Amino acid sequence: MQPDSVTPDQTCPCQSGKSFTDCCSALIQGATHAATAEALMRSRYTAFCVGAVDYLIDTTAAEKRHPEDHALIAEQTQITNWTGLSILATEAGTENDEKGVVEFEAHFEAPEGGGVLHERSRFRKDKGRWYYVDGEVELLSD
Repeated sequence: MQPDSVTPDQTCPCQSGKSFTDCCSALIQGATHAATAEALMRSRYTAFCVGAVDYLIDTTAAEKRHPEDHALIAEQTQITNWTGLSILATEAGTENDEKGVVEFEAHFEAPEGGGVLHERSRFRKDKGRWYYVDGEVELLSD
């Protein structure tokens, strides 16, 4: 799914059940910031779906960013079609927390076949904004 393939009234790719406009669009466009770790995780999934590379970099903890990230993420978003998201669990990560964990499964299709990315992502709030820090990743067959 590319940016021009998501219309404002279309259901958000993060599968929240809300429209793209009422869900992840404002976050990806920088009009607002995620209130919770789960909201950031959902918006990052959507960013992968629509190819919002700058947003993915900007919402990664500063110490985890690398010069080659833009090219690598851009390539991933071009060759991977994300097809579904399931939130399995959350730990902390509310508006009042400074850290949080979101466990999820993201289904995808890629040139080498489909699969499921299972991840326990860690998030941290810095100066009132949530950032992705890192995660424990496992690739499963679909």
